[in-house]
Amino acid sequence: MIPVYPYYSQETVCNQVPITFPPQHQDVQPGIQAIMQPQPISDNPNYIGSGKLANKAAIITGGDSGIGRAVSIAFAKEGADVAIVYTPREQVDALTTKQLVEKYGRQCLLIEGDLRKPEYSKEIVKRTIETYGRIDTLILNQGVQFPQESILNISDEQMEDTFRTNIFPNFYLTKAALPYLKPGSTVISTASVTAYQGKSLLLDYSSTKGAVVTFTRSLSLQLVDYGIRVNAVAPGPIWTPLIVSSYSAEYVKTFGLISPMKRAGQPFELAPTYVYLASDDSSYVTGQVLHVNGGMSTET
Repeated sequence: MIPVYPYYSQETVCNQVPITFPPQHQDVQPGIQAIMQPQPISDNPNYIGSGKLANKAAIITGGDSGIGRAVSIAFAKEGADVAIVYTPREQVDALTTKQLVEKYGRQCLLIEGDLRKPEYSKEIVKRTIETYGRIDTLILNQGVQFPQESILNISDEQMEDTFRTNIFPNFYLTKAALPYLKPGSTVISTASVTAYQGKSLLLDYSSTKGAVVTFTRSLSLQLVDYGIRVNAVAPGPIWTPLIVSSYSAEYVKTFGLISPMKRAGQPFELAPTYVYLASDDSSYVTGQVLHVNGGMSTET
């Protein structure tokens, strides 16, 4: 049965009816999901967990909203406790995610701070171990993007911020967590379709996502003998706070229409991919990138 949602009716999903969004823009990244219209859809009520992640614990960066919130909910439905990492201005979204996770009977540890600082990753791991006694999955999902029409407009400060946010924490947090990961543990990064297709407005962002892909493939080779699997998900256009806080209101109106499905994806449509990669269902999968992008062509 196909869920029926506002902006995502059965007709929309089956017949690829084009969807546009109300024009809107938030001036500061990361954006706040609580004030988006329409709200991103984080929870699929027809998704029923089956214990795939029973009694496991996951760290989810950017877990307060967007893709991270949807993954947090799906993990809770599958029996996992989560620690979500977010910035101070995302407190309202983080509290909402905590309530949604707890609604499904699991714990949600809120950890606020700046992932660009190496010492913060050590604090994240310390608090997660103190709370849950284990770490089974890392979801490396943080990200920013600052569209620019020319490389000449990308300041040194912007370039450093984009790289320091989008790829440096993948190293910091993995290094901090690795002593606690055991055979069967997983590391899952969020890449992007832009790593494969490129995007003229997102030169620095696309470059970091290309780095995420290579990080995934290389780390998987390092850790395969330890029984730790490393994979990534490469979303296409997804309706999240990152979109309304980076693009103009005019651009937002037609966001996602470029995909063959003629619509943006919703966060809940990615969550099962992360569940698959974190669970034993994907026991023979490592070093791979799974594409959830509405039919956009990629070369892997």
